[in-house]
Amino acid sequence: MKITKVEAIELRLPESEISETIDMWIQDALILKIHTDEGIVGIGDVDSCPRVVRAVIEAPFSHTAVSGLGRLLIGMNPLDIGVINEKLYQSTFYYGRRGHGALIHAIAGIDVALWDIAGKYYNQPIYQLLGGAFNKKIRAYASVGFGENGNETCEIGKEWVSKGFTAVKFGWMPKGLSEEMELEQVEGARHGIGKENDLLIDGGCCWDTMTAIRRVKQFEAYNLLFLEEPLEEHNMDGYRKLSSVSNIPIAAGEGHPGRFECKDLIERSGISVVQIDIARSGFTEAVKIADIAEDHGLRVANHFYGTGINLAAGLHWLASRKTAFIFEYCLADTPLRFNLTKQEIKADANGFVHVPEGPGLGVDLNEEVLDKYVVNTTRNW
Repeated sequence: MKITKVEAIELRLPESEISETIDMWIQDALILKIHTDEGIVGIGDVDSCPRVVRAVIEAPFSHTAVSGLGRLLIGMNPLDIGVINEKLYQSTFYYGRRGHGALIHAIAGIDVALWDIAGKYYNQPIYQLLGGAFNKKIRAYASVGFGENGNETCEIGKEWVSKGFTAVKFGWMPKGLSEEMELEQVEGARHGIGKENDLLIDGGCCWDTMTAIRRVKQFEAYNLLFLEEPLEEHNMDGYRKLSSVSNIPIAAGEGHPGRFECKDLIERSGISVVQIDIARSGFTEAVKIADIAEDHGLRVANHFYGTGINLAAGLHWLASRKTAFIFEYCLADTPLRFNLTKQEIKADANGFVHVPEGPGLGVDLNEEVLDKYVVNTTRNW
């Protein structure tokens, strides 16, 4: 089997619908299709800047250490996933591979599509190729934004608990709030979901180290399952100081794609939960990251704020990890979140999501939605 064509398809909502609010962050996407001479097509997506990642894939050859990714794949066996990952990595080192970069994101999207091909070829779901599922259903937390104030946040919490979720995360603490309002927001969140359910808070990298230390002490009364990204992503010294005094588990990792970035986070920060986004790291790297994290006694969780492709990918990966305990279930109400795949993976009445059982990712693209939102400047290899 050989790869015959690589498509990097940029999607974007109409400009009149573009918004800067957190609930509308899924308003563009970069979808990958990798075609083979046996008719199998793998799909993936990338959680990054679609225009930039598309350029990384579509760029022409410059020299052996600087090349666009798409052309490198043509003629290769898509089942040689490890070989392909290494080739992409070694053919791009002059324009950056480590760090929070579009290059790593692009390789991740390709990797997801290759695993989708492998699953379809072997007629197995990806979790089976990863070694099997420890659990085929995982408790989900509703991932939503804060309200304008504590009362509105409280009502948001009530809404999602009434729909069966037993855990809710309120995301990205609004910048510039007073201490009083930040505490009001968290108090409203706890009152909204009730004492019997789990509360998670995503700080959105909003505090300096000393403020974060103060907040974790103040938040202890609200019994958080974990506090996500209270500090700027690369503030390792701050994370170490915070983790050493916090009775609340600290989570981070979505901004550390690839094992080299995450290895530093795991070994230096003192965090308790490593969050991995498959649409930024890919399956191959995510497995390596999780192995490092679990060897250090940490738990892993997914990060998911994107399309149904990423949702399915996160489920396959997380189901294969022994420390998996909860799944981020994004509820941003946009067409690219809920309508891009034919299969909509919903949380059940008890707040659990089930891993797709079809071959590969177990989801198919809705071509009508793809055609509706495509940015028609895409070049194929």
